[in-house]
Amino acid sequence: MTSQPVLTDREPATTNVRPLHVPAPASRIDLAAAERAAADLLHALGIGTDTESLRGTPERMARAYAELFTPPAFDLTTFDNDEGYDELVLARDIPLRSVCEHHLLPFVGVAHVGYLPGARIVGLSKLARVVTHFASRPQVQERLTKQIAALLQSELAPKGVGVVIEAEHTCMSLRGVRAPGARTVTSALLGRLRTDPSSRAEFLYLARRRQGWSA
Repeated sequence: MTSQPVLTDREPATTNVRPLHVPAPASRIDLAAAERAAADLLHALGIGTDTESLRGTPERMARAYAELFTPPAFDLTTFDNDEGYDELVLARDIPLRSVCEHHLLPFVGVAHVGYLPGARIVGLSKLARVVTHFASRPQVQERLTKQIAALLQSELAPKGVGVVIEAEHTCMSLRGVRAPGARTVTSALLGRLRTDPSSRAEFLYLARRRQGWSA
């Protein structure tokens, strides 16, 4: 009688899972140097740091920006599309926060990320992780939108990818023109979501829907 192999945590029962490790950027953060630079900036702007409430501000600034600019590594886990699902998959209203590279002021909003599956599908939580990964560095919204779409296109080889980002930029709402509430919308459409009018219309309609809207 032939013995059956023993499955362990290192020997999965199926072979249809393909993880791609997406590492954090390799740049080294020097918190001490960042703290000194933050103190110099505050002093140059006429803000002293000798009071109790401001004494720790340079350190807090350094740690805050280090957190904003450090995306966590993650595995982009994909699976065989065994069921042959060929309709749109859309994760809507993924929270997004990034920092404008022109003024280093935050912009916040939501991302809507969808794709038409090909041979593989992706774990749904990974769509949010892709957004966080590219948002965790100084950005412009246009580039961010394209980077999310390009990674999914290259790793999933889907029939189409769509990304829409809606965000309010504090460099626009708190300074300069001072237009609070103004939102910037960008999109990146690839494959059939770009070339097929009905697929494109379906994605954009679902991405723009809000709870309580009528069809």
